[in-house]
Amino acid sequence: MDVKEINRATITQFRAGGEIEGMHRERLVLLTTTGRRTGKPHTTPMMFHLDGDRLLVIASNIGAPTHPDWYQNLVSNPEVSVEVGDDEYAALATPLTGAERDHMWTMLKQLYPFFADHESKTDRTIPIVALTRR
Repeated sequence: MDVKEINRATITQFRAGGEIEGMHRERLVLLTTTGRRTGKPHTTPMMFHLDGDRLLVIASNIGAPTHPDWYQNLVSNPEVSVEVGDDEYAALATPLTGAERDHMWTMLKQLYPFFADHESKTDRTIPIVALTRR
């Protein structure tokens, strides 16, 4: 499975406004971060959870031992771009911490049980990031 090719196809289908093969368009966000080494924009499709006026994204990396690149990029530069539905906007990415992170993680695992599976595959704490419109 070529994840980069799947991501490219998903981004193209998302921006075209139609259905996305094997995914629920209404649950996807395109997150564009700035590369921490290159300074170039990188767009990643991922699911999100709506929490009031912010979107939550989860850096589970399917349980890999390291954080995904997009997460490392936004830690270096929290100014991101968000595309959700037909809306595109600048956002601030803020990793959740402490009790708020723990509460949200419990809730997210109940709503999306596959995150518990991801958690069982890694020793790292899986980050949850709030994306807030600027």
